[in-house]
Amino acid sequence: MLADLSPLIAATAQWLTCSYPSGESAMDRVLSEAQARQAVTVAAWLRYPTPMDAELVVMAGPRGSARLDWVTGADGGAYKPAADAAGGQAWRTWVDEVVASWAGCLLIDSELADKAVAALAEGSRTSGVPVDFRRLVAPGDRDREAAALLRHPDLLAPIAELHREGLLDLLAPGRALTA
Repeated sequence: MLADLSPLIAATAQWLTCSYPSGESAMDRVLSEAQARQAVTVAAWLRYPTPMDAELVVMAGPRGSARLDWVTGADGGAYKPAADAAGGQAWRTWVDEVVASWAGCLLIDSELADKAVAALAEGSRTSGVPVDFRRLVAPGDRDREAAALLRHPDLLAPIAELHREGLLDLLAPGRALTA
């Protein structure tokens, strides 16, 4: 079994939903969170395709949300190291900047999301496991409405552009995942 990436996935999805909040209703929040989790899961599985990759990030820990907070202006304009930026929110230390960026790319580009999910389907990551990324790759009108900020290309661009090239390189034709 691969190292458990669930703390990284949960924290990164939480960062996205806190930074790009949904509407007021409980249903909006649930739909937005489902889309964020699906995007982050795909991004994390692409970023850490082998058991060794996953184990290393779990052991070393991701970089945290400090730079993401600085890029979005959530930190008040003062870049702080992850430990200082957490400020009583330890989950923020589990946010992975590259995974958040890749998830942002997937949320604003449905063609790229399709390619990413197809790449996962070709690897061993999803073999034997029923996975459904429907809310990511084929969101309905209600999904889009609930996650209007989370899927807004102009708002997500500063985060998505941080590591977009790495995702495009990974998903280039002829490139195989090592999972």
